[in-house]
Amino acid sequence: MKKILMKGNEAIAEAAVQAECRFYAGYPITPQNEIPEYMSWRIPEVGGTFIQAESELSAINMVFGASACGARAMTSSSSPGISLKQEGISFLAGAELPAVIVNMQRGGPGLGNISASQADYFQAVKGGGHGDYRLLVYAPYNLQELWDISMLAFDKADEYRNPVMILGDAIIGQMMEPFVPTPYVRPELPEKTWALSGCEGRKPNVIKSLFMGEGELEQRNYMLQDKYQQMRDNEVRFQTYNTDDAEIIVVAFGIAARIAMSAVRKLRSEGHKIGLFRPITLFPFPEKQLNDLADKNRRFIAVELNAGQMVEDVRLAVNGKSEVLFYGRPGGAIITPEELHEKLLTLC
Repeated sequence: MKKILMKGNEAIAEAAVQAECRFYAGYPITPQNEIPEYMSWRIPEVGGTFIQAESELSAINMVFGASACGARAMTSSSSPGISLKQEGISFLAGAELPAVIVNMQRGGPGLGNISASQADYFQAVKGGGHGDYRLLVYAPYNLQELWDISMLAFDKADEYRNPVMILGDAIIGQMMEPFVPTPYVRPELPEKTWALSGCEGRKPNVIKSLFMGEGELEQRNYMLQDKYQQMRDNEVRFQTYNTDDAEIIVVAFGIAARIAMSAVRKLRSEGHKIGLFRPITLFPFPEKQLNDLADKNRRFIAVELNAGQMVEDVRLAVNGKSEVLFYGRPGGAIITPEELHEKLLTLC
């Protein structure tokens, strides 16, 4: 299959269409505007529905309604817009409704700026809205992975009946590079017998997140926690590079991992024992795999485009077996490979 050249945001949108997404609702915000722009003409071509909602709140609740009716539904936004969607995301999780949510992060807090950032890590992986819920969170670092994960996200959302987030940033959303548009192959998934598809000849389905009976909500939460544990057991994804003999292991996700890879390769070529560990799923976080690498003769350094967020999960995973350091730049500032090379060189 031939490679094609697309912008990251456009690759997400086309992959979603190929993965049989037939409902999209969103609201414009930089740097993800190419997603709704692309969907506005592309999804009607395949018989789907595109809605530019009047607000982010409206968009996420439209996704709730479409998903409740059995459609593969999607929304996208950037950091402040995702904040506005948090109540609806919690409702989706509480009602066990599948949906795909894309966050192309920008600098914050507040309106911040439109440069790349990874400062929404806490919001994405700790449950940004109310209640004890989790999203399956993917952090792709190139357009090939962005394409493949965008397809996978719809399958996993349906499999677990749970919202799935693709956590990107302004760089990966706006960059263009060639990739292979692998065809979508739909796996065997359970029928959506729970969907609100009309109840003639059967009992009505009920989709809700309000449970007022004595002990009812507690039991619901235990069931949800069991589901999140299944994700931890079965959905961890990560990539390692030269970690077997490494004395220093860089831990980075998304575009920061791509920057880190350049610095690590250069240091390797200079004879330094350094490696890279890249979480692809941020929830579930690959804590066991990191712990297995931890040793008193090793050091870890988390590299992030924020003031230090994933580093907390790295420290929890390592659990005191190794020293864990942090290097990052907040506020939409970008680390260069040369800058990171110089910083890592001081540790070698």
